[in-house]
Amino acid sequence: MIEPDTIRMLRECDAGIKMGVSAIDEVLGYVHSETFRNCLTTCKNEHEKLKDEIQVLLEEYHDNGKEPNPVAKGMSWMKTNVKLIMNESDETIADLMTDGCNMGVKTLNKYLNQFKAADEKTKDITKRLIQLEERLVVDIRSYL
Repeated sequence: MIEPDTIRMLRECDAGIKMGVSAIDEVLGYVHSETFRNCLTTCKNEHEKLKDEIQVLLEEYHDNGKEPNPVAKGMSWMKTNVKLIMNESDETIADLMTDGCNMGVKTLNKYLNQFKAADEKTKDITKRLIQLEERLVVDIRSYL
């Protein structure tokens, strides 16, 4: 039963990374601090490296991955844009990114518990993704 759990976890990580990269792309143009912008760009690049690793594994399983839930993506887009219209500040962006990262960490940990039979390589990628999200939250606290 390893293979189905592995594929499911890879799909969820794929969708989560796409959601995270999209969220970073949405806010980058509004960031005032160069240091903050660099932090987000670095995080985005690290997400994309993990995405490439996931794509290789998904191809081995002849799977196309998963797109983020359109409702969740739409709600995220709406929340981001409404908050930025009301207050276009680095504080607002840090708040939005922190919420997104915390949601990602929670969801990824849920998948680690749910897909226990996933292979160790996939679990490792998931844990590295969690660490990326947790590190971003810490790195941007000074902007809250």
